[in-house]
Amino acid sequence: MASSVTTAMERVRGARRQFERAAASNFYYSFLLLPSAKRKAIKDVYAFCRLLDDIVDEDPTGRDPAAELAYWRDEIEACYQGCPMSDFGERLMSSIVEFTLPKQAFLDVVEGMEMDLRWQSYQTFADLREYCYRAASAVGLICIEIFGYESARTREYAVNLGLALQLTNILRDLKEDIARGRIYLPLEDLERFGYGEQDLRANQYNAPFIELMKFEHARAQSYFLKATASLPETDRASMFAAEIMCAIYREMLDQMPEIQFDVFRNRVSVKKSRRLRVALEIWLRSRLKR
Repeated sequence: MASSVTTAMERVRGARRQFERAAASNFYYSFLLLPSAKRKAIKDVYAFCRLLDDIVDEDPTGRDPAAELAYWRDEIEACYQGCPMSDFGERLMSSIVEFTLPKQAFLDVVEGMEMDLRWQSYQTFADLREYCYRAASAVGLICIEIFGYESARTREYAVNLGLALQLTNILRDLKEDIARGRIYLPLEDLERFGYGEQDLRANQYNAPFIELMKFEHARAQSYFLKATASLPETDRASMFAAEIMCAIYREMLDQMPEIQFDVFRNRVSVKKSRRLRVALEIWLRSRLKR
């Protein structure tokens, strides 16, 4: 346990530094224009999620990723009992108290990362959707409490947007995830389009792959549309940070048909200058609606 605690503290410091240097991150531009108290809380949530990602994505040699995740599950429980075990827990607890952040959503994020340790592929979309909910929608449910909202329907928005963002990430990062031994495209979809697991592992780009990607692209688009439809007008201004994220990720998704879905040889991204412009435009629109 002592080694897990030491590793945990090292990860916290690294996650904080990563946020401060996160100009390359889509999240950075979404949260840049938040008021200071909300930005501080988002930074802590980001650091928490980032360190969990690193636990499951880094080489596990010489460490126990499951034990590290268990440490953070216990730390979340401790935060809600008012007795965190770490300096970072103390910091996170202050945001939890200030914004009444939901405990179950934090635990769902941990569970999502634990799924990454247990599963290397998902048979059905229903299985994948459960993972995406825990890995992304749960984060959204935390963030909207920080942003502030009036309508209960905004929680539906957070869930749909989280699914859209995670599905876009899956398509964008297909090559990198395969290199880590993970397949996030539902195996039932591969079978439907006659594209084998070995084809995917070999980065085989062919007609069945293109048809498969068109199908997955349309599914991701559908969740962006569901998110837009489920955001009440009364909360649109307060959700400007989430709307910035939505716009940037939709632009990434829109690039995929332009490269004929060849994500094996092309890296989909939005230029920094464009991300900043999108952030400013959406923020200014939100100010005019207040």
